[in-house]
This record gives sequence, structure tokens and C-alpha cells, in this order.
Amino acid sequence: MKGLKRIPLRWMIISLFVGAMVINYLARSIMGVAAPTILAEQGISSAQYGWITGAFQLGVLLQPVAGYFLDSVGLRIGFTFCVIAWSMITLCHALVNGWAGFAALRGLLGLAEGSAQPAGQKLVAEWFPSRERGLAGGIYNIGASFGAVFAPPLVAWAVMTHSWRLAFVVAGGVGLIWAILWYLHYDTPARHRRLGAAERDHIAAGQEDRLSARAERPSISALIRRRDLWGIALPRLLADPVWGMLSFWMPLYLARVRGFDLGQIALFAWLPFLAADLGCLFGPAVVAFLQRRQVDLIDARRWAFTLGALMMTGMAFVGLATNPYGAIALLCLGGFAHQTLSVSVITMASDLFARNEVATAAGMAGLAGNLGVLVFSLLLGQMVDQVGYGPFFILLGLLDLLGAVILWTLVRKPQ
Repeated sequence: MKGLKRIPLRWMIISLFVGAMVINYLARSIMGVAAPTILAEQGISSAQYGWITGAFQLGVLLQPVAGYFLDSVGLRIGFTFCVIAWSMITLCHALVNGWAGFAALRGLLGLAEGSAQPAGQKLVAEWFPSRERGLAGGIYNIGASFGAVFAPPLVAWAVMTHSWRLAFVVAGGVGLIWAILWYLHYDTPARHRRLGAAERDHIAAGQEDRLSARAERPSISALIRRRDLWGIALPRLLADPVWGMLSFWMPLYLARVRGFDLGQIALFAWLPFLAADLGCLFGPAVVAFLQRRQVDLIDARRWAFTLGALMMTGMAFVGLATNPYGAIALLCLGGFAHQTLSVSVITMASDLFARNEVATAAGMAGLAGNLGVLVFSLLLGQMVDQVGYGPFFILLGLLDLLGAVILWTLVRKPQ
């Protein structure tokens, strides 16, 4: 216990938040892993499944509302409310039948779960000096990948024990327990009773004066007029469909194209998310490496994004792989590359926007990212039975190169 007391409080806070990200992405990933079983049992078509996944993205499109809510009421109360909401909605998945019922619940789940990334960016902005934000952002995004890692074995266990419905019950129940822990243990640095003076000074000394919180509430219209917002939002529009493919469509692809059964899906479908975990750490490591060589923070993040975009081109060859395990390897490369670039651009919200507007800005960038997933999912659902998955993998392999160009063109380095 003495060793634990020496861990800086800010790292214990971010570790607690990792739990929320694990639960968040576990809850949203169960549907994709269980899709082969649910679609067969419920008689749901690929097009209808496209609307189910699209409904989730429609809900997440309201991420700016979640961000504004968190900026207005704070993380302790606001995020507790959001986690309770998504946990209850997750529990309700165990009671529904038919694609329309799933679509309705997925829309509500997307609305509640859309709070996670804005909350994470607000947490990083408030609790960490600038040089630690990349690592802190990478650590909490590991939770997203681990949530997806845990989904395949959870679904397999649930199906063998009872049914796929049990997986939703477990994820919802764990979320309710976590919400209680968050409410009891979280507060802002200014109010946290366990934060020592030395650590408080360390946090304050490493934060930019230009990003200090202001008294007024964030202005949506002012944020929309800033090219920095578009500079991080448009690359996310192009990048996030990869995560949608891995989370919602990869199990179906493995089952229908590669001939995997549920046991094989449970054995292999988590590997791209494990690779994504490594990407969450690789992106910040690249940024830290460049900063040690006197590269500006914003430029370092842009170079990390660009490196991830170059690696993402391997995704274009998934459909051409003759060996299913070769396809898995390329999907792993895609997960690694995506999180390398994703954590870099997501963290830029805390580098560019003031403390009282960072969650709103992150939510607006998240809106763009989830709009990309929505459009991609609907196109995939409507066309996959006619053209197959190959063209979509090629598209995913190339979009991030355009995102890198946009990031270098629109984002301005703060003076």
C-alpha cells in the first residue's frame, strides 16, 4: 500500500477513467461480436444490420451535446450520469427482439456513450501538463481497445452459459458499479482533497496560460469558425470508419467470408484490438521522441498521424489475402495504425482549446468521426452483398492519407 501512495494522483485518476473506456467499448462491441448469432436467430438482413450500426452512430453524432453538458456541469456529476445512462441502456439490450428494437436501443446507447471521448479530453486537459497529455490520452484510449478485446470471449462465454443476452447484462451491471466508484473518488484538481500542493503546482506549471479556463460557457458558433476545429474534425471523419469496421463488421466478415465459427471468432477477433492497444502507446512515443529532438508539439502530433496513415495503407490488402490468418495480420496492422493516428489527433483538442471548451470541441470532432462511421456503415450494409468487402478495405487504406494532408493544412501552431 505504501507503493500505491507514491503514485501521483493524476495517474490514479486516469487509471480509473480507463475502466470507463473498457466498459464503454465493451458495451458497444458486444453487438458486433454477437452479430452472426443474433442475425441468424432474429432473421436480420445485412441491410437491416447496417441500420442498426448506423443508429448507434446517429446517437453518437450528438457528441457535441454531451461535451457541452460535461463542460457545463463538470465531470464528477455529468459523467456519472452518462455512465449510468449507457449502463441501463446496455441492460435493456437483453430484453429486445427484432432489428427495429435493436436500432432504437443502439441510437440511445450512442447518445450516452458519446460522452466518453469528450470526458477523456476534458480530464486530460484539467489534470495533466502539456508534455504528459499524449501519454495520458494514449493510456485512456487503451481502455477502448481492451473493451473490444474482452467482447469476443465474453460473448462466447455468454452463449455457452446462457445466451448472447447475458453478455449485455454483465456489461451493464459492471458499468453501474463503476459509476458509483467515479462519483465517490473523482473531483477537479482545484477541489480534490487528496491532491498535494507539489503535484498541483506541477500540473499548473506545465499547462499553457492561453488554455486557462474562462468564466463563460463555450460558444458553439465561435468554435465552428475556428479552422483548428475543422483541422482535427475532418481527419477524424476519414479515420474513424476503420474502428467501425473492426468493431461492428469484422466478426461478420470473418464468419461469412473467411468461414470462422463463433469459437474461432472468439479466438482471433480480439487480436486487432490488442494491436490497437500498442498503437495507443506508439503514437505518444513517437510524439515524445520528436519533442526530445526539438520538434514542436503540434508538428510532432501531425508527424505521428502521418506515420499512422502510411501504415494504414496495409488495410487495403485485407480482401486480397488468400490466407485467413494473413487477413487477420493485416487487420492487426490496421488496428495498430488507426490508434497510432487516432490518439494523436484526438489529443490535439486538449492542445488547441481552452479548459472550458475542450470537451465541447472534442465532441464536435467526435461528431465528424462518427458521421464517417455512419456513412460507411450504411454504404457497407447496402452494398456488401453485391460488391463484397474488398472495395471497402481499399477505401479504408487510403482515406487517412487525405486526413494527414488536411491536418497539415488547416491546423495552425499556437503562437
